[in-house]
Amino acid sequence: MERMNENRLKRCMQRAEEGGEFGGSITQGDAASVHGRKEKMDVKKEYAFWLEDSYFDEQTKEELRGIAEDEKEIEERFCRDLEFGTGGLRGVIGAGTNRMNIYTVRKATQGLADYIKQQGTEKKGAAIAYDSRNMSREFAEEAALCFAANGIKAYIFPSLRPTPQLSFALRELGCTAGVVVTASHNPAEYNGYKVYWEDGAQITAPRDQEIISAVNGVTDFHRIKTMDKEKAAESGLYEVIGADLDERYIDALKKLMLHPEIVRAEAENLKI
Repeated sequence: MERMNENRLKRCMQRAEEGGEFGGSITQGDAASVHGRKEKMDVKKEYAFWLEDSYFDEQTKEELRGIAEDEKEIEERFCRDLEFGTGGLRGVIGAGTNRMNIYTVRKATQGLADYIKQQGTEKKGAAIAYDSRNMSREFAEEAALCFAANGIKAYIFPSLRPTPQLSFALRELGCTAGVVVTASHNPAEYNGYKVYWEDGAQITAPRDQEIISAVNGVTDFHRIKTMDKEKAAESGLYEVIGADLDERYIDALKKLMLHPEIVRAEAENLKI
């Protein structure tokens, strides 16, 4: 198995050097080996920084202390920064730069906030939705408070909502951008962060590359902004989306029904 993984990685690297796309099934570790991988010394420095710096919470440090003797795990977690690609982030939940956690979510949100302010649309605010995955609520809150600390009002749903409802909320509330915390079909240990623009659609070219550049420009955790939730609400920068938007969404869906008479006739026979 080890030889198989080594051969596969060599093929991936060869194709990357030739300017081609990756072929076959590639793990997160494989991809890190080809794109953006840090030198071993940099990995150790980054690991030590997360362990020692006051920016990171004690729970995160405790998780990292638990892998102190596992060099391979340290390298996997810190071999690169979790890539913000077209659409957003996706990765395994855990502590480290190559993981989905509150710090990498804040970093992505700071970059997005920087881009929004560059466009001069920060007064429109941003909407945030999330699914039922592990840490989805927590990541959504972190995104909201980073937006708020950057002077961008955050509208957040009180509980999980489907992605299309985030698109609807963007247009109904007149927001400039939105975030959905989800990893779609990926395994349970994953979560993700998808970015939408004011038209309700996921970001596309050339805006996606511009946002990626803004996120990549955030290289210092200490410049990432956040704030207390109570203060954000008092300042009018944090608002929980009310039930009236749910009702408007359902009403809009009903108008799209092609044969409502069939639904009414068969409603009692529908079983889920």
